[in-house]
Amino acid sequence: VQLQASGGGLVQGGGSLRLSCAASGGTFSHYVMGWFRQAPGKEREFVAAVSWAGVTTYYADSVKGRFTVSRDNARNTVYLQMNSLKPEDTASYYCGAKRNSRSYFDLLNYDYWGQGTQVTVSS
Repeated sequence: VQLQASGGGLVQGGGSLRLSCAASGGTFSHYVMGWFRQAPGKEREFVAAVSWAGVTTYYADSVKGRFTVSRDNARNTVYLQMNSLKPEDTASYYCGAKRNSRSYFDLLNYDYWGQGTQVTVSS
């Protein structure tokens, strides 16, 4: 499975961005999709995940109420709508795909990764 993330950019605090992650080379609906982020000098951390059918979503406490993860299985794409952005949201954002039933918030459980897309939030 190949994943291609896009949609990052520079935005002022309080603004919004929508990230996309397009998948190819596999059966997209078989994978739980997750978003993680990594700021300079920090470890990659869980942001959000969405179940195979898009019915169940999971969020890190730091983004709950501000970010929304969704997927379109017909388009093989997962999205991360980010609202009310804060400077501490600045990071490279990565999408991951996993087919197993292990924890969605542990990056080690993900089988495939896209390249990062940079999000920079100015104060």
